[in-house]
Amino acid sequence: MPTLYHAPNSRSSRVIAQLMLMGKLDAVDVVIVEIVKHDGSGRRDPNNAHPEGKVPYLVTDEGEHIRESAAIMMYLDELFGQPLSPRPGQPGRGSYLTWMAYSGGVMEPALVAHFSGIDHPALVGTFRTMVEVGAQLEVGLEGKGFLLGDSLSVADLLMASAFQWAPHLMPEIPTVKAWVQRVSDALDNDGLQSFESEALSGLEAA
Repeated sequence: MPTLYHAPNSRSSRVIAQLMLMGKLDAVDVVIVEIVKHDGSGRRDPNNAHPEGKVPYLVTDEGEHIRESAAIMMYLDELFGQPLSPRPGQPGRGSYLTWMAYSGGVMEPALVAHFSGIDHPALVGTFRTMVEVGAQLEVGLEGKGFLLGDSLSVADLLMASAFQWAPHLMPEIPTVKAWVQRVSDALDNDGLQSFESEALSGLEAA
């Protein structure tokens, strides 16, 4: 089975949430590892296969190594029959791919620049700011419950996870706030918290 390298309460938590939502957590071998956190705590875990000691990181049955949340989440969704995305040729596929690329290509750089207090013309000109990100989300969600319509998708899980993790960075836009709440309500939050607590206890006991 595929092997997922995961650190509790980190970016890879959204992959765990996805697997739970699909009912496929037991179909993936989850290896719990430590990482170096933004505050300097933690350590680079020698058991982590990621070349930079980060998470998430996925090794497939064929031995391919997949990095970046968007790629891992798309791969797992496709591996298990695409319950959370439109198939190629179906309506919404283009929008789905757009949001998946937008997450890492635009939103994350804007988020990092914002909370780091970096304001440089090159960054703003290339990636824009959280003002533009909020505006794009508001337009994308107009008249819809989720980014692709009435159904939750991997794009929602990926995009909303940033604001679930750092709610203080969420745009002050009612449409966006309501969407993040809908995504949160769709997840097994109690199950995720239980999984994370057990994983963290295992690390502390090691």
